[in-house]
Amino acid sequence: EGVKVHLAADLYEPLFSRMKFENLYTFPLLTIGNTPDKVGLLILKRIFDIILSAIGLVLMAPFLLMIVSLIKLTSKGPVLFSQERYGLNGRKFILYKFRTMSLDASEKLKDLMAQNEMQGPAFKLANDPRVTKVGKFLRKFSLDEFPQLWNILKGDMSLIGPRPPIPAEVAQYDAWQRRRLRMRPGLTCLWQIQGRNKITDFNEWAQLDLEYIDNWSLWLDFKILFKTIPVVIFGITHIPCGHPSP
Repeated sequence: EGVKVHLAADLYEPLFSRMKFENLYTFPLLTIGNTPDKVGLLILKRIFDIILSAIGLVLMAPFLLMIVSLIKLTSKGPVLFSQERYGLNGRKFILYKFRTMSLDASEKLKDLMAQNEMQGPAFKLANDPRVTKVGKFLRKFSLDEFPQLWNILKGDMSLIGPRPPIPAEVAQYDAWQRRRLRMRPGLTCLWQIQGRNKITDFNEWAQLDLEYIDNWSLWLDFKILFKTIPVVIFGITHIPCGHPSP
């Protein structure tokens, strides 16, 4: 008879999730989700990733060769460090960085775990004895991360997004922390520009990542990318970003 009907969809109490009605053919669905679902904007984000990473690899090629030479001349071993990481929805991929540590870094990690300055599954040590002299310089200006432009071009990563974790860390995540894996990992994010060297609690790190996911927009990506530039150029460790706009 054309009477309007309201259905109370209170099966769950969503804290961060958003509800919407969809149809699977003729079957009605109540969808609950908390990750960006604007397909068009996500495709545009991927296009920007491809264009900017390709331009970066071409323009920075001479500079990258200089870094390669410095690493080769000052320490034995490969120039690149590769490691298995978790990407979008837990998909595994190989991440590339310029090597900043000695060759026996993995073996020495067990002896340094007692000095871990990060509360939670991640490891952090300000004056890590495994880091080489050139490695300290590369890390200060985040130059060791530049090979990840190749990961971005391939689609493993994005320019902006939560940093990709290693499987051993993910195995120790609390359930709410696993939501970090619901966005393509990035080269930089809120954690990178809001005190990465000052944050000592992984919960705080994870909260910043979830804040990014819950408020994601292309404008927020450009804002973070712009604020990352002085971090790289001047080695600044904290740039106030403010609360991201929805």
